[in-house]
Formats: sequence, C-alpha cells, structure tokens
Amino acid sequence: MKQNIVKGKVIFAGAGPGDPELLTMKAFRFLQKADVVLTDRLVSEVIIQDYINPGAEVLHVGKRGGSDASTPQSTINELLVEYVLQGKLVVRLKGGDVSIFSNILDELDILTENKIPYEIVPGITSALGAAAYSGIPLTARNYSTAVRFLTCYKTDVQTEEYWKDLASTSDTLVFYMSAETADTVVAKLTANNIDKEKLIAIVEQATTPLQTVYTTDLYQFKEKFVDKTFISPSILIIGKVVQLHEQFQWLHNRETAQEYFTQVEKDLVLYNKAERA
Repeated sequence: MKQNIVKGKVIFAGAGPGDPELLTMKAFRFLQKADVVLTDRLVSEVIIQDYINPGAEVLHVGKRGGSDASTPQSTINELLVEYVLQGKLVVRLKGGDVSIFSNILDELDILTENKIPYEIVPGITSALGAAAYSGIPLTARNYSTAVRFLTCYKTDVQTEEYWKDLASTSDTLVFYMSAETADTVVAKLTANNIDKEKLIAIVEQATTPLQTVYTTDLYQFKEKFVDKTFISPSILIIGKVVQLHEQFQWLHNRETAQEYFTQVEKDLVLYNKAERA
C-alpha cells in the first residue's frame, strides 16, 4: 500500500505586536512564498494587504475572548492538515510571538500526528513591543532583577499563594489578556501589600498608531480607573520600572476609542466543513 507523500509544509510565524515594520525578514520571506495564510485577529492589516504573496489565499481565523466571532481551534487544525495535504505552503500567522500565550501546542500536536513538516519563526511578543514603545526597560538595573510573563484572563488561574509571591517579588510583572480583569490583578497584589513604589502601566494597542499608556499607583488604580474599559489588546506592566515611563516615553498618547485591529475582525470568516465542501 502506497503512503500519501506530504509535499506541503506549515510555517508558524509571529507577526509582531502591531507595528507592521516589526515583522521579521524571515517571516516576510515566507509570506511572499505562501500559498495559504491562516491569520489571527491581532495582525496589522498592512501586513495582510502589502506583505503577503498576492496569489495566496488568506483566511482570517481569529479569536476574541468572550466573542462568538471566533474560529474553533478544531477547525484551524483541520485547515492546516487539509491545505498541506494539497501540497501547499501554509503560513500560520499569529500576533506577537508564536509561542507566547497562543494555541501553538494544539496545532503542533495535529501536525506531528499527521507527520506534517513545519518550521517555527519567532516574532516580537507584545510585552517587549509595549515596553519598548512606552520607554519602560523591563529589567532596568536597580529597578528589576527579572521579568515574568503572566495572564489573568480568568480570575482563578493563580492561587492565593502565588499572588503572595507576585506581590513580594522584585521581578517586573507583565500580564497578557488581562485588561478585563485588571481590577482583580490590582486587588490581589494590593491585598498582599505590594510595595507602593511599584506602579502599573496599561498599554493599549501597543506599537500601533493608536497606542495609549496609562500609569498609576496600584493603590489608586480603582479610584482613577473606575468603570474604565481598556481597548483590546492591552498589556499590564507592573513594577518599579514603570517609574521610568515618564522620563523615557517617546510616543505621545492617542487616547482614542478607535480600534486598530477592527478591519481584521470585521472580515473574520468562520469556517466549517460544510462551507468548504
């Protein structure tokens, strides 16, 4: 019995946090060769329109927490296998870096199960983009000894013991996907007596033309941002390094309600076998 010969390949590529010029040259090279691109929501429309092979098929398979306008992970897995078995070069384009708080494990599992070749191309993760474009060096000497990447998209992700550790550490804390639970993050840290010299920065739409940075004392957060809804995506940076923002910021806040990634979200297509048949 002859086995199916897989001629296609999947390239996992990070698109960076927003600014299209933060795309790596290697990711750009693969996008120029791609037959198919499966792109997340948080990818600049400039990359979609200008950096991809004009003959490539582009499928928007984005996700947004709490929204029905999301492509199921199982469908994304099916699409990867389906196109590769057609002998196509598929670029799985993810916002930020491909390995930081993404579903790459699910996708790697399905590829290895089907003996499909792949490469992983790193990208600039949103924590680094937000810090750089806010003038906040995450491990500045005498301000921080390390940095931790975390998430609190669900309020029960961390244990009480872990919150105690986070409140006492000298590490800079960066929370992904936690804008909607920012009140919980701050409440947990202040309840565990986090140092008053540590500040919080909320960076909306980091590295895009619509970036806005809000900073405050953690103990005044609730009063200052009562009923405030931060625009997605937003990154929380907590630590003494946030003190450096005022001195080293080099971008002016836009303070706008406009969303940079709305075009990709508007064009989101939900796929299923029936629609593709």
